[in-house]
Amino acid sequence: MFNGLIETTGEVAELTPIPEGLRLGVRTPVARELALGESIAVNGVCLTVVRADDGSFSAEVSPETMRVTNLGGLALRDAVNLERSMRADTRVGGHFVQGHVDGTGCIEGIRHEAEFHWVSVSFPAGMAPLLVRKGSIAVDGISLTVAELRAAAFDVQIVPFTWEHTNLGRARVGAVVNLECDIIGKYVVRALEVGEFGRPAVGGGGREPGP
Repeated sequence: MFNGLIETTGEVAELTPIPEGLRLGVRTPVARELALGESIAVNGVCLTVVRADDGSFSAEVSPETMRVTNLGGLALRDAVNLERSMRADTRVGGHFVQGHVDGTGCIEGIRHEAEFHWVSVSFPAGMAPLLVRKGSIAVDGISLTVAELRAAAFDVQIVPFTWEHTNLGRARVGAVVNLECDIIGKYVVRALEVGEFGRPAVGGGGREPGP
């Protein structure tokens, strides 16, 4: 579980194909604090550390993760957002982020308003029921608030600190970003899909069923 508050950015230093997947190496000072088997979110994707030293770490990216995220499209020296797993005794400054990406979106526009930045992101149609205005969304692992919502795109406003300390400061129109919707919304939608929410159990009601 993560918080959506990016600790730092790293630089892609290794992209080695493995059977049906990818070994991803990231150069970052945080690597010296990582343990083997530890979880770390890379662009909002929960990965497992398989190697770490003073300057970099490596993780293996599965075929499914490559299919549904932007990790398969990374290039050497690309900047990636990094966040270690959330501690139980820490404040939750963002929102609960699992690191399980729901799909990818595309940056459709970037505009500046004084020191702030507006970013428009398109999303797949299947995510529409999971997005609400003023709700939470993780974009490349960054906990953000949906400021405006349209049929196939949403807008977020980025404060200067986030712009400068995440990979959004290098983002360009057309870039693919990872999207993870709020877990609470997912459970609500799933309950409605199943159709059992609020229905009493057979034979319930506090007494034995009659003849």
